[in-house]
Amino acid sequence: MNNRFFLAFFVLMFSFACSNKNKKENTQKVSMTASEILGNPNYLAISYGGYRATSREVQPTIEELKEDLKILSAMGVKILRTYNVQPKLPHASNVLKAITALKKEDPSFEMYVMLGAWIDCLNAWTDKVPNHDIESPQNEGEIERAVALAKQYPDIVKIIAVGNEAMVKWATSYFVQPNVILKWVNHLQELKKNGELPKDLWITSSDDFSSWGGGDPLYHTEDLNNLIKAVDYISMHTYAYHNTHYNPGFWKVPDTEQNLSDIEKIDAAMLRAKQFAMQQYDSVKNYIKSIGVHKPIHIGETGWATISSGHYGINGSRATDEYKQGLYYKHVREWTNKERIACFYFEAFDEQWKDANNPKGSENHFGLINLKSEAKFPFWEMVDNNVFKGLTRNGKPITKTFNGDKQEMMQTVLVPNTDYPR
Repeated sequence: MNNRFFLAFFVLMFSFACSNKNKKENTQKVSMTASEILGNPNYLAISYGGYRATSREVQPTIEELKEDLKILSAMGVKILRTYNVQPKLPHASNVLKAITALKKEDPSFEMYVMLGAWIDCLNAWTDKVPNHDIESPQNEGEIERAVALAKQYPDIVKIIAVGNEAMVKWATSYFVQPNVILKWVNHLQELKKNGELPKDLWITSSDDFSSWGGGDPLYHTEDLNNLIKAVDYISMHTYAYHNTHYNPGFWKVPDTEQNLSDIEKIDAAMLRAKQFAMQQYDSVKNYIKSIGVHKPIHIGETGWATISSGHYGINGSRATDEYKQGLYYKHVREWTNKERIACFYFEAFDEQWKDANNPKGSENHFGLINLKSEAKFPFWEMVDNNVFKGLTRNGKPITKTFNGDKQEMMQTVLVPNTDYPR
């Protein structure tokens, strides 16, 4: 009797110990490398700004950031992109604090960051003439702060991006020459070699496809070629949306489609938008191959706005609405996931500081969730499937735009403007 009792007790305790061990293994902190997460369809990427107000002086709180991070995690997002580490704008450092807090609350919570360091030329954003050949003295401090955060949060910061659209020449307020970006990329790579930064931390710059050699030969310089060789991967931007105004050849309804229904014309236009993005991606790929470089190319930004009072609205290219955003999001995710390309979709939430004096400006409306905590059309199905159950933003549950009435939404959808003068 006693022997049977002790045997049963032993089996019970052994099972309990194994169960605890498995629980610990399942909840232990996981930390992946950039090479493992970029292009992994299980690690969706997104561009993230948590600003709610019309000015960045109103910084989101840690609790507000945690709200957002839980929503993004529910969406399957595991990599965030931030843009600067400026002292007066602690958004990025607060995002890292918020992720750390969530990981402490739940060790299985997994979120990584592509940390942006903003790069400017001399006199950028001042009343003086920008000098694009000399960099801003502020750049050194920006890099130092990015390095400090990468050291402080090595389990979260997996990428540092030197500059955002900092080389493309239409960024007339602040662009720099490639040698400036190359200088700081080399500096960060040297810190990795010296052991001051993790060796598996990836260094890049995030810029327009043309800045990476995919467009105008004006960009094909020795400094750019050296930069391509110096980064760990290429982070390129592609915006079919903006090109519906600036380069509308692909957008206009061709003669062969004039007999289609309106919805067929729209659906066909959005497939052409996807092809446009794919062609820009291929143009960068072909250029880096032409200089003998073979390394990953991922998409640092692409997106589609849902409201526009300007170039992309009813009096412009008519590219703007939630239905088209839904198609673009679907097409881009399907393409990039299949090809194992990371896509930092732009962007998670609407931000109204970007064009504060023009509430209907398109820059304020690239988000997949608006400022009323409403999921736009691409995510209606997630709402239906209770993906956001129990989650709130600004105290509001995530609901659907247009109260989920597709017929009402479709009344806002316009056929591409074939007669657009540009």
